Amino acid sequence: MNTAKDINSSPWPENAPIPSKKYKRKLGIFLIILMVVSVFSVYLDFNFLLLFTDFHYVVDLGKEMYPPNLSVLTSKPEILRSIFQTISMAFLGTILGGFFAILLAFLGADNTTPNRMFGQCIKFILAVERVIPGLVVILFFLIIVGLGPFAGMLSIAIGSIGMFGKLFADAIEHCDYMPVESLYSSGANKLQAIKYAIMPQVLPSFIGNLFYAFDINLRAAIGLGVFGGGGIGYEIHMAMQMLRYKDALALILFTIVMISLLEKMSDAIRKKVIGKEVLH
Repeated sequence: MNTAKDINSSPWPENAPIPSKKYKRKLGIFLIILMVVSVFSVYLDFNFLLLFTDFHYVVDLGKEMYPPNLSVLTSKPEILRSIFQTISMAFLGTILGGFFAILLAFLGADNTTPNRMFGQCIKFILAVERVIPGLVVILFFLIIVGLGPFAGMLSIAIGSIGMFGKLFADAIEHCDYMPVESLYSSGANKLQAIKYAIMPQVLPSFIGNLFYAFDINLRAAIGLGVFGGGGIGYEIHMAMQMLRYKDALALILFTIVMISLLEKMSDAIRKKVIGKEVLH
């Protein structure tokens, strides 16, 4: 026999929204997202049909670029020099930026900063560096040091400091603090705790992310060449500007092969150094 309690009881928790309210909430979120996407599409004059109606221009360009003039890779000495410039920009920018990123990460992390207010200032500086566009940075250095790969390398270094300084600081803050407390209890100072307790935990993450930074910076070095940073990106840009499309295709194909080989090398070295694959 059903009692009044059985009749009034409900399988849903007392404060849980009923399914209709959940559905309305999800529908409302979906409609808001759809409205925002629609507004942005109208503002950008987005027309998906243009990808098909004007695709013949891509076909025409492909006909002009094929076959690639592979002889340009050996006939012009400046091509090999520009390739070496691109690799040097990415490598030195990663090393320089990674060094300062690690230094600022230890100064900004909550468990290693000498002062909490000082640590917040360091995090603010890293945040400011992350929001500055790379184009603005390289234009700034082009004014100071002039055109060339040196300006591109400095721009890459600045970008690496902001991005990976935050990643390194997060890795430091999330490390196991028990070994640190054990060293403190035995009379160790802060530098000794960092060296013997924190560094062994975060070093694999540092190495893995630095190799990952090199992969990203290698692509960035190619793009910066268009804006006066030198390297193979500048050669591709000039070939396209002078309508030497066959030369441009040869340079693009060689760049793709070069990036692929360097990524394979960096992955192999990373696994050999840290003994395992690091997830980015």
